[in-house]
Amino acid sequence: MSLTKRSLAELIGTFWLVLGGCGSAVLAAGIPDLGLGYLGVSFAFGLTVVTMAYAIGHISGCHLNPAVSIGLVAGGRFKASELPHYIIAQVLGAILAAVVIKMIASGAEGYAGGLASNGFGEHSPHHYNMMAALVTEIVMTAMFLFVIMGATDKRAPAGLAPIAIGFMLTLIHMISIPVTNTSVNPARSTGPALLEGGIALDQLWLFWIAPIIGGAIGAVVYNLVCKED
Repeated sequence: MSLTKRSLAELIGTFWLVLGGCGSAVLAAGIPDLGLGYLGVSFAFGLTVVTMAYAIGHISGCHLNPAVSIGLVAGGRFKASELPHYIIAQVLGAILAAVVIKMIASGAEGYAGGLASNGFGEHSPHHYNMMAALVTEIVMTAMFLFVIMGATDKRAPAGLAPIAIGFMLTLIHMISIPVTNTSVNPARSTGPALLEGGIALDQLWLFWIAPIIGGAIGAVVYNLVCKED
């Protein structure tokens, strides 16, 4: 499969991740009758990964996340030369999804302009400070890559990786939504932040640095602990 087609698959997949995950937070989480809340949003993010992994996993690997792509490079599972194409596609997909969410959400009376952006301090859902956010994003992304490396290992049960990875992302959101609104994905953070501007954009740096560090750590640790001799 050509790199162009694989990159387009990543764009579409990341579009769906942000539309499904952030869209559920913006459009449905606050509606009492639906009862989504943090739990519902967590499952929405996990389900986007499961569905897209089965749709495009055989095409692009279904990274949907610059931190995952970089982590897989660190773990020897992806070519560094292909990183720019994947990362650009992922960020563009996230931006397009944020645009669609805003177009839909702005059709409701009283919409305040939020797009489920990530943040710390006053922009954290429960006002966790920068250090808490940094630690959370590094650790959550490290564990995410550890599971991805394991679930996609040739020794793992065939065909079950999407489910394991989707459930892992769900669990990550259950833990970290109160802290940062959960990123573990620089593209997911960039789309909403670019459209929201202000503090979301000012704090975006953390949601690139921390997930990338965490992703690399998780992949390297997996190889150190679990790789065949």
